[in-house]
Amino acid sequence: MLNDLGMSVRELVVLGTASQVPTRHRAHNGYLLRWDGAGFLFDPGEGTQRQLLLAGVPSSEITHICVTHFHGDHCLGVPGIVQRMALDKVAHRVHAAYPASGREYFARLRYACAFHDTLELREVPIKDDGPVCDGPFGVLQARRLEHSVPSYGYRLVEPDGRRMLPDRLAAAGITGPLIRQLQRNGAITIDGRVVRLSEVSVPRRGQRVAFIMDTRLCDAVYALADGADLLVIEATFRDAEADLARRYGHLTARQAARVAAECGVRTLVLTHFSQRYADLEGHRAEAAEEFDGDLVVATDLLRVPVPRRRPN
Repeated sequence: MLNDLGMSVRELVVLGTASQVPTRHRAHNGYLLRWDGAGFLFDPGEGTQRQLLLAGVPSSEITHICVTHFHGDHCLGVPGIVQRMALDKVAHRVHAAYPASGREYFARLRYACAFHDTLELREVPIKDDGPVCDGPFGVLQARRLEHSVPSYGYRLVEPDGRRMLPDRLAAAGITGPLIRQLQRNGAITIDGRVVRLSEVSVPRRGQRVAFIMDTRLCDAVYALADGADLLVIEATFRDAEADLARRYGHLTARQAARVAAECGVRTLVLTHFSQRYADLEGHRAEAAEEFDGDLVVATDLLRVPVPRRRPN
């Protein structure tokens, strides 16, 4: 995925922010992470197909469908998305990750009604913590959360790399294809002198994005959020309803923000709001007391850029 300037795009497109039921102003869950040439669609709830249309995002951008658990607000959009991608004749393979215990639910959703299925969909049932799939984007990982049904959070980890230093490359006489050769081999000989990659570059930390939906506080929440550049996390309730949140396996805005602060998160996106809250300023104020980084209280169709890389 490229922007108008031909540069790769890394951003979150918020398609819906409601928990349990949609409201007049909030559609069911739906989150598309646009990551260079990949598109990760997390928890497509009811109406996600239409929300993609309103967001101006074609179904062909989806390369991965990631379901955290099989409550309706997190998966009822799967039939529409799969059938739309088939109708649009999406040619690339699509990976669909979901808790293995819900394999039957996914089958029902995938084949909910008659359609001409042309989509190459590879199912990836998740049984344990660990890697889900990998590719040019890095590694997509999953960890089991604590909810009333089996639920997993996701973490996208880009490998660490190196940033080339133009002045040092020029001084060493390394240009054009020689740069790629140096990156590939780790060293190159120029005019009888061996130039190593470490001499003309500096370490570049890979970026990390975490996606945490329905759960009460547990170790996996912290493991997923650790050092994330972008954390998308449920904040179903406010602190006054903390007992209710724990009973039903959810987080409050304060808890989510505290996790972000303790884990060194850079941009925090709160979402999955109970319909009892017409105004979300209370969520913002509560979270701001715990987290002093970039705080976003999500609204439908909002776009949130993945923050620029940390300076070396």
